[in-house]
Amino acid sequence: MAEDLALDLQEFRQLGSIAKRPRVVSLISSEISHLEKLSKEHVSDPHATSTPIQTPISSGVKLPSSLAINYVTLGSFSWDQDNDKVKIYVSLEGVGREKIESEFQAMSFDVKFHDVQGKNYRCAIPKLNKEIVPEKCLVVVKPKRVIITLFKASKGNWLDIHFKDDKLKPNLDEKRDPMAGIMDLMKNMYDDGDEDMKRTIAKAWTDARSGNAADPLKGYR
Repeated sequence: MAEDLALDLQEFRQLGSIAKRPRVVSLISSEISHLEKLSKEHVSDPHATSTPIQTPISSGVKLPSSLAINYVTLGSFSWDQDNDKVKIYVSLEGVGREKIESEFQAMSFDVKFHDVQGKNYRCAIPKLNKEIVPEKCLVVVKPKRVIITLFKASKGNWLDIHFKDDKLKPNLDEKRDPMAGIMDLMKNMYDDGDEDMKRTIAKAWTDARSGNAADPLKGYR
């Protein structure tokens, strides 16, 4: 028993010396402390039995829920673009390049910054305006900020960095009643308009239903 504990402890210490990711280091350190405690107990009472240790270690370590990391969301940032790429500027000091975890997908990205002055931060957009090329995207650390570069899948200008539905685009279903499409368009304009716009559209809508106006969009064309 003592020999097994000693071998386990030795192997965990070797793993701890090569581990880089904060969560993995924390998990290994916790197990080392546990094994050291068991070794001391066994020395004081060599006949004592203990519960077998079941802590599998692999390249994809899954942490217990008790070790879940809390992140501060970085929702405020600036950005600019050219024809080929989008650059996101995040103001954050003390970022270690080795403590960045990034994930880029065709329509999203998620960048995590661990142990920045005692806190963990996260900058993510779950749905981008248009597709990007994940394998080309990169994160550059500067003294007082971080630059996230997204390479566009197709060249062109983005009206926004977030995805937005085109509410003013009419429904082009040929089998649908054309008047229904116009009414949908008016409803979207009403939902997004100011008070004057809402009053004007409400009157046009009422006139169209009562037959006082042949074209409910007259004046907007």
